[in-house]
Amino acid sequence: MLAKRIIPCLDVMNGRTVKGVHFLNLKDAGDIVELGKKYSEEGADELVFLDITASSDKRKTVLEWVERVAAEINIPFTVGGGIASEKDVEALLGKGADKISVNSSVLKDPDLINRLAYSFGKQCIVVAIDAKEEGGSWVVYRKGGRERTARELFSWAREVEERGGGEILFTSMNHDGTHRGFACEALARLEEKAGIPIIASGGAGRAEDFYRVFQYGKVEAALAAGIFHYGEISIKEVKEYLRKKGIEVR
Repeated sequence: MLAKRIIPCLDVMNGRTVKGVHFLNLKDAGDIVELGKKYSEEGADELVFLDITASSDKRKTVLEWVERVAAEINIPFTVGGGIASEKDVEALLGKGADKISVNSSVLKDPDLINRLAYSFGKQCIVVAIDAKEEGGSWVVYRKGGRERTARELFSWAREVEERGGGEILFTSMNHDGTHRGFACEALARLEEKAGIPIIASGGAGRAEDFYRVFQYGKVEAALAAGIFHYGEISIKEVKEYLRKKGIEVR
């Protein structure tokens, strides 16, 4: 069994890290370069960088921001926001990204997943899915949670796998920023439906939440933001707790 991964996330707006609740009421959480360097030194397994207003603003990820963070870290680096073509991916990889994350663009043009996987290899392609539970169904949203789609979480995840996505980054909008734990039931079902690694996002509030998502959500990686940004717990503390609970981490 592969060791579980702990992944901090930088949600970036106007060149600063921000964090909110349910994708709303965003507040400043620190400098992108300082936080990226801190997490790299603390033992994070990867770093995710999401330019969260790129799609809604109809622009590309700001390459300067990516380059500044990449220069200070030595862990795998995933970047997302406004990616809509092979050219966009080439530009980000050229500035230090190791993997890219696509969301809104592939909901509009699903065949983009096939093209990117063919051009860069599926190991480079992370498909982010933001979904909200509504009346017993998980509805997929795009443009940073601003726009509802007709897609359903589990069928979309299966299509993502079939088209060549290498990983799925699933964020529960219901759990985002609540510190009440991950959406373990949905994650376990997602893990069954999709034959590719799932990264859990949304709801981390304490070390036990990471244990529960690995034990009951069955995922291969867990992502968190606010609890790390505001110093509520460190990556080292999370990993030490998981080792004591018998979870293999890197």
